Amino acid sequence: VAHGLASHGVKVAGVELDLKTMLARKDKVVTTLGTGIAGLLKKNKVTVYSGTATIGKDKGVAVGAETITAKNILIATGSVPSSLPGILFGAPGVDSSTEALAYGEVPKKLAVIGAGVIGLELGSVWRRLGAEVTVVEYLPRILPGMDNELAAAAQKTFEKQGIKFRLGCKVQGVSGAPGAMQVLIDGQEPQVADRVLVAVGRRPNTEGLGLENIGIVPNKRGQIEVSGHYQTAVPGVYAIGDVIPGPMLAHKAEEEGVACVEFIATGYGHVDYNAIPGVVYTHPEIASVGKTEEQLKEAGTAYTSGKFLFAANGRARAIDQAEGFVKVLADKTTDRILGVHIIGPIAGDLIAECCVAMAFHASSEDIARVCHSHPSLSEAVKEAALAAQGRVIHM
Repeated sequence: VAHGLASHGVKVAGVELDLKTMLARKDKVVTTLGTGIAGLLKKNKVTVYSGTATIGKDKGVAVGAETITAKNILIATGSVPSSLPGILFGAPGVDSSTEALAYGEVPKKLAVIGAGVIGLELGSVWRRLGAEVTVVEYLPRILPGMDNELAAAAQKTFEKQGIKFRLGCKVQGVSGAPGAMQVLIDGQEPQVADRVLVAVGRRPNTEGLGLENIGIVPNKRGQIEVSGHYQTAVPGVYAIGDVIPGPMLAHKAEEEGVACVEFIATGYGHVDYNAIPGVVYTHPEIASVGKTEEQLKEAGTAYTSGKFLFAANGRARAIDQAEGFVKVLADKTTDRILGVHIIGPIAGDLIAECCVAMAFHASSEDIARVCHSHPSLSEAVKEAALAAQGRVIHM
């Protein structure tokens, strides 16, 4: 709880958790940010209708007693938590990420189904607050889709923090009541817990929108198919974000929203999907952009790999957060950066430099030749870029 302050000569005694105050502060931050958005909408003369919207056959949007008509409709209804067959949210002790953000007390034992981003983020939060956390995952690894080396390093880190993993497990169901739950696993002993967090992904929030009224049929994953400019099969109806194919990321949705409206207004709008970062907000953070090594190998792309450990970074050592690394992948012929993968302090911020570099088709040499402040964590990015050329200096 004291986060290693003793090693800095700071002695802390009597530390205890006040969960009620912690959650109240969280709620206050969320409310403040929401109020700020409402203020921006008002400032920019945007009329807001609160309620459940349904699109009618004439493309009128009904919200309660109001019906809104417009030349264009943009569907941006986001996503909702997914579950597994036979496991229902709302059953006592069975929670989605929504409930897990507001537990009234720290569960003594928490079982997390799913070793993806959401499961690891929330699982690690409750572990740091004192829960015994076990993550149950169908695949033989955590963080599916992310770079294998990055995921393997993350698992070792989380295990050091006390999180237990049961990989390669097929969950058949959940039984029991809060305080005495069981996650039933095919061919294996059940996982016992006080509460069960189901974090097996999210699905597009496309049900009940009235899409059938205008002839839009979601694909088998519930997504709305769109053109390169977010146009659906119906003229004048657009869709962006979690309801269309692609990674379910808030910042991806924001970029698509801007590009879509720019296209409607000016005839041009663009999102560089090769430079969209993915971040796991655990401790330490995990961040990626571009291709993984596995993807490059599968595509037969010749590449170089450069890695720099935070253990060799002065700033990371000074703040006692020296676990992890930066890995830069570059085209073997052109040196163009193809992917960057980071696990370590403020990885979610460090990845931004790499996104900018990739957006401008930079080479690893380009990053390596840019002066980075010293001492800073960003030096690890520069050193990894140097390592991709076989020229690392401080390791």
